[in-house]
Amino acid sequence: MSVARFIADQRTFYRVPIAVCCAILGLSIGWFYKWIKSPVTDRQQRRRELDAAVLAMFEASGRTYGSPRIHRDLVDAGWRVGHNTVADSMARQGLQGRKRKHRKGLTKQDRKAAKFPDLVRRDFAAPARNRKWCGDITEIPTDEGKLYMATVIDLYSRKLLACPIGDHPDAGLACAAIKIAAAVRGGRQQIEGVIFHSDRGSTYTAKEFTLLCKGKLGIRQSMGRVGSCFDNAAAESFFSTLEHEVLSRHHFETKAQAKEVVLAWCHRFCNVQRRHSSAALLPPDEYEMITADQPAAA
Repeated sequence: MSVARFIADQRTFYRVPIAVCCAILGLSIGWFYKWIKSPVTDRQQRRRELDAAVLAMFEASGRTYGSPRIHRDLVDAGWRVGHNTVADSMARQGLQGRKRKHRKGLTKQDRKAAKFPDLVRRDFAAPARNRKWCGDITEIPTDEGKLYMATVIDLYSRKLLACPIGDHPDAGLACAAIKIAAAVRGGRQQIEGVIFHSDRGSTYTAKEFTLLCKGKLGIRQSMGRVGSCFDNAAAESFFSTLEHEVLSRHHFETKAQAKEVVLAWCHRFCNVQRRHSSAALLPPDEYEMITADQPAAA
């Protein structure tokens, strides 16, 4: 980076007066303005255009995307640019995607409940839709008290099939999520035999939930070990994304406000726009549409 570009960036991004930068560096203000008026090279013009495009796509993602997803957006928009060049542009502009943090779980085990084997064993890939689902429950804080959201995610595309929100993290909420997911996928005929993976919390071992899965929907339950977040990493990853792209950026005064914001993100952004690394960096809906006619892997 040239000295003049450095001075210009300090003014643009940090509002440091040009006179101050020039004085610190022992340069004259006249020299800087001579540089400003000098002809713009093709390389400089392309960099300016790239910076503008990177910034626009970063803002469109809600200021959450890192360089891999921004790079994919640029390529889809017709740019011929390398990943490192995009990373350099983001660093130059002080743009950084949100880093994930580990969340506190809500799991409460019922030691007397039925035991289910781990049918997933940390293999969070699936050859086709409706082969493996996973889910969990997280809390959403508001000034009126906590809300809770249960999820069902298809591991094939990372599509969020269901995300009901309620006042209690109980079996009723989990049942609502699995019923919605089944309906979205076309009912028992389409999903029979699908694996639903969760933790060993009492919510998922409750008789109400186990009878719904096995008796009414033909779903095979699978559970990881107690106290191991890695055994249900895909569900944990979704909640980590939700926390840092939505919950950490809002203060909800009411439960109604929280539901509006969270559900809008889930339904209008997560499945439709947000690129998922496990779905070839495509949004889940697009990934499923593109691969709909492809034969499932053996």
